[in-house]
Amino acid sequence: MACEKKSAGNKKSEIKENKITIGFSIDTLAIERWRRDTDVFIATAKELGANVIVQNAGNNIDEQIRQIQYLIDKNVNALVIIAKKADALTEVITNATAKNIPVISYDRLILNAPVDLYVTIDSEKVGELMAQEMLKKCPIGSLYCIYGPLEDYNMTMIRNGAERVLSGSQLRVGHVYYTDGWNYDLSYTHMCSLIREKKIPNAIICGNDAIANSVIQALSELAPDSKVLISGQDADVVNCQHIVKGRQYVTIYKPITELSKRAAACAVNLSRGVTVEELGLVNGSMDNGYGRIPSILLAPVAVTKENMDSVIIESGFHTQEEIYSR
Repeated sequence: MACEKKSAGNKKSEIKENKITIGFSIDTLAIERWRRDTDVFIATAKELGANVIVQNAGNNIDEQIRQIQYLIDKNVNALVIIAKKADALTEVITNATAKNIPVISYDRLILNAPVDLYVTIDSEKVGELMAQEMLKKCPIGSLYCIYGPLEDYNMTMIRNGAERVLSGSQLRVGHVYYTDGWNYDLSYTHMCSLIREKKIPNAIICGNDAIANSVIQALSELAPDSKVLISGQDADVVNCQHIVKGRQYVTIYKPITELSKRAAACAVNLSRGVTVEELGLVNGSMDNGYGRIPSILLAPVAVTKENMDSVIIESGFHTQEEIYSR
């Protein structure tokens, strides 16, 4: 198992395996991929002898702060946090640090706080892949970006990656929109407004597959004859269906099963007193405004119709029946 303890040695592992409790704070379970992450995380932690207390904030930052403090007061042995708002958790994470509770920032970098470890997919690489795939099919033209909320720091990193690739090209970014609160009604309404204003680009980079789905819905209803290249991320099953049917061009597959397993293993071992340096697999660091945070960065993969089977089906992420039978 990735990140497992290398040796017992002088570790502070007085905590018995069946006594370990990990607090898992998530901003929302309304998104398909977060449900998958959570299920894998819980199953892996259980295999490693740990209990998990999941707290779902329902997309509310004040509620997430309250829930994290609740987990701290419960004396959990480690905290794993998917942050609703990147820069809103400084105080409560400082409270965790004061009680020597290690904190893992999961998939979204928490800013301005003493985080022990960041475990994620390389979000700048996600943006780079999106832009590279768009340039392959559309080297000249107009590209719009409809991201998730600006408070999700991954959107900043995706934008940085995309703009780095697009810099100097003839595929120009003509419009950028941030979808507040990951509210897909907003991205749908915004896309409808653009279509009614006759603002239809050659390509659109979307913050995730659910946003891509809302954009596809707007285009299918109001501009069914348009040929717009759509990109997203997460390889949601509906969007994989869109790709094989030609409605979406590319999604970015993120190995979230491996991500969840590594995060769970690291949380368990940090709970046992293993240091971040002893975990292994730390392959980078990210500046979160507080300091350089040791990071485990997994590589994403661009998925189109051509490699759908080899990447998605052969990995077991979705079945052939799920993608092709609808």
